[in-house]
Amino acid sequence: MVFSSLIFLYVFLPAVLLLYYLMPRKGRNAVLLLFSLVFYAWGEPVFVIGILASVLVNYFFGIALEKHKSKGLLALNIFLNLGYLAVFKYTGFAIGTLNHLFGLDMEVLEFALPIGISFYTFQALSYTIDVYRGKVPAGKNIIDFGAYITMFPQLIAGPIVRYQTVERELRTRKETMEDFTAGIVRFASGLGKKVLLANSFGQIWDAVRKGSAGDMTTATVWLAMLCFTFQIYFDFSGYSDMAIGLGRMFGFHFDENFNFPYISKSVTEFWRRWHISLSTWFKEYVYIPLGGNRKGMLRQIRNIFIVWMLTGLWHGAAWSFVLWGVYYGILLIIEKLFLLKILEKIPRLITWLYTMIIVIAGWGIFGLADVLPELKSSFVKGALFIGDQGLCDSHTQYLLSGHIVLLLVAAVISTGVLTKLVKKYVMKHETIYAVGSMVYVAAMMIASTACIVADTYNPFLYFRF
Repeated sequence: MVFSSLIFLYVFLPAVLLLYYLMPRKGRNAVLLLFSLVFYAWGEPVFVIGILASVLVNYFFGIALEKHKSKGLLALNIFLNLGYLAVFKYTGFAIGTLNHLFGLDMEVLEFALPIGISFYTFQALSYTIDVYRGKVPAGKNIIDFGAYITMFPQLIAGPIVRYQTVERELRTRKETMEDFTAGIVRFASGLGKKVLLANSFGQIWDAVRKGSAGDMTTATVWLAMLCFTFQIYFDFSGYSDMAIGLGRMFGFHFDENFNFPYISKSVTEFWRRWHISLSTWFKEYVYIPLGGNRKGMLRQIRNIFIVWMLTGLWHGAAWSFVLWGVYYGILLIIEKLFLLKILEKIPRLITWLYTMIIVIAGWGIFGLADVLPELKSSFVKGALFIGDQGLCDSHTQYLLSGHIVLLLVAAVISTGVLTKLVKKYVMKHETIYAVGSMVYVAAMMIASTACIVADTYNPFLYFRF
């Protein structure tokens, strides 16, 4: 089940909200746990066993780690969590790589990937590590803990919510009308991002990546990468908006996951603004334990490179994702060594252009996993200005002229200009803001519903991670 589906919007969500608020406060986490398992089981019921196993294993490990503070227990917990993730996500990739490198002929085992496995596994790991460190108490109520791991608003594609963020709210939260209405507005905004913008850009990206080599002019490839750049932003930030909005409806306050990353003036700044919960996770649980920047520049460079290799692998079991991680690792190291000091002296427009070119090219590398094998060479050559099809053709002009308004709208929204204007001129007038919010929510719901009914194209990119 996805948020941008009619069954979720008009059956599942009203049902869970109704039962949640009819239930006495002590039973509300049980309602969340039950409906979260139903939500997860909707498409693939067998994988509920895996997520329930994750709940039970990490629940008991948390209690044991709080009592014994054993490095051995922690190592075993990390091994079990990462082993579970590795078996489902990386077995086929590892065997295929060994076959290719050593000329072997081992059978490539491919397992169906449980939805959201990377997100809830990292969430569980952050809990047990923080219990071991003494940052949070172990969860004693298994219903509350189960609700934390399986909570459907952020179960499938994040944000990765650390236990310390919601530990108190799991026990003593107080739902308010202010939170509920703010949650509805945030959810509607995310739904519009996903359905009205991300899906539209996704169809352009799909048309190019599934096209023919003859269409791979340099301009077409870069236009496709720009569309994918907007698709993945509105898809993922839209999902995060919906998750944060749903959390508010149930009295939870999740941390922000995006902060207008496409206004960044450096790659370093971009990664402070994009997928904040993942960047924070790797910083807290990999980079700092490796030594961070405390043991000299060479060790720091090594640590950055390791983190970004792992970040690439986290996103997918394919060499294009590893290459994408290495690409950003090298760029971040270069900025750390000397480039940031140079960028500070350059006009902001130039540093923004530098960042966006790197980001768009990066999404091109990221998207190579989905480009048809027979088109990858033409795609890469087009991106590098050495393709056989030239710079531009009528197909490029057709794509651009047909979607120029959509591109301009996306560019404006992704900068946060509209959000700043609303905060500055509308939110201080309570009546105008209240009426405007109702109109906005109604418009987003009607327009999004119409698009969902009319179109079968409705993927969530980060579900596969």
